[in-house]
Amino acid sequence: MSNYVLVIDSNKQPLNPCHPSVARKLLKSKNAAIFRQYPFTIVLKKEILDVVIEPIEIKIDPGSQTTGIALVQGDKVIFGAELSHRGSTIKDSLESRRSLRRGRRSRKTRYRQARFLNRKKPSCWLAPSLQHRVDTTLTWIKKLIKFAPIVGISQELVRFDLQQLENPEISGVEYQQGELVGYEVREYLLNKWDRKMFLLFNRKCPFTS
Repeated sequence: MSNYVLVIDSNKQPLNPCHPSVARKLLKSKNAAIFRQYPFTIVLKKEILDVVIEPIEIKIDPGSQTTGIALVQGDKVIFGAELSHRGSTIKDSLESRRSLRRGRRSRKTRYRQARFLNRKKPSCWLAPSLQHRVDTTLTWIKKLIKFAPIVGISQELVRFDLQQLENPEISGVEYQQGELVGYEVREYLLNKWDRKMFLLFNRKCPFTS
């Protein structure tokens, strides 16, 4: 898939993205200039007033190692990208720092007092590798909002099945008919009826057994 080119006017207001061939013509005719290499964005050399802006949505598919981001205009995907996270690298760096600090306390040098008891984590604290994922995703969303007419953001939310971790020997029917059986049907019906049928469908769903 070829990504569309993001376009802004002379006042840095986002316009409708254009096809790469249209962007080449604008650059060749000196009517636009390159504003950003990635995401590739061109800036027009005049202000555009009478233009119909088609709304664009950001779709996010989060993951532990990569996060997918797509710009969707109606039924058309105009931009797609994958963010590669540095979670394992950050974890290794923190472990290396911890071992170095422990080494300094155990060597025959001046005593370095341990400080793990006099530090309090804030209530909104996240692990550094997880915080990196959040910050990186937010940074790219803010970039795309500046260069494209974004009207909405949606993110895929999934519920992780922990049965395999709790009982490694589980298999077959036991795994298929576990705690999450009928979860999607139940959530759909709860949202459809504004959770007024919660007590009824909180029991075992008869048509998922």
